[in-house]
Amino acid sequence: MEKYRLLRDRVSKMVGVELVEPIGASDEDLLRVHTSTYVKAVSEGLLEDADVREIGFPWSEKMVERSRRSAGATVQACLAAINEGVAVNLAGGTHHAYANKGSGFCVFNDAAVAAKYVQDIYPKLQVAIIDLDVHQGNGTAAILGKDPSCFTLSIHGEKNFPFRKELSHLDIGLKDGVGDQEYLETLNQALEILESKFNPELIIYLAGADPHEGDRLGRLKLSMDGLAKRDQMVLSFARQHHCPIALAMAGGYGTDIQTTVDVHEQTIQLAFKHSLNKGY
Repeated sequence: MEKYRLLRDRVSKMVGVELVEPIGASDEDLLRVHTSTYVKAVSEGLLEDADVREIGFPWSEKMVERSRRSAGATVQACLAAINEGVAVNLAGGTHHAYANKGSGFCVFNDAAVAAKYVQDIYPKLQVAIIDLDVHQGNGTAAILGKDPSCFTLSIHGEKNFPFRKELSHLDIGLKDGVGDQEYLETLNQALEILESKFNPELIIYLAGADPHEGDRLGRLKLSMDGLAKRDQMVLSFARQHHCPIALAMAGGYGTDIQTTVDVHEQTIQLAFKHSLNKGY
């Protein structure tokens, strides 16, 4: 998508930010959460036509490479966050991908792949996935929703895609048209519930731009200021718990693509400021 190139161009001009080219996720990485049949079908171009339609874009070798690199970038962001406090994948958030299929422009589930990668290195690590894309992370919920070593939290539009929801550890569906105040109150309550039920040692934060009032697919009404406060709440929660945090950009489909990039850039700027705080 064009927004990723535009975002990278902007981030490359931010003083103090280091850009690193991601390494693609290996078969071993993907097989921690995806079935061998599915990984083989994607890698070798053996997907059925119906599977390709559900993903939403055609198969190609470049599609496979991009999907592997997107998952690998979230893995690398998690490892960097563990060492440095915070890191960002400029793409990622492919939360509609299931263990055995892709869906909704998502091929491999980067958050689930990354969570299980780091838990392979740190077997007792407790990983929270805070998914604030406007669409429910149904694939993540299906993969990790019953895993006691993870906590999947999704705040999403109840009537928005996907129309068949899965069970996360905590799901909160919002009605169409919700704005800043109600959204932020809901997020505060969700973080309190997370805190009461789980002790996160790594947070993977899907910071979707699609709750923005200018998004074509979002159906919520958050302002730029509301989204900044959203990001600050999640980053502050991580700081309060001395918890490393890795961010992925997830969705964003603004009527004006520059507005979507503005939202993502704002998130990254806030994450960078957060990284300067040494409270880990």
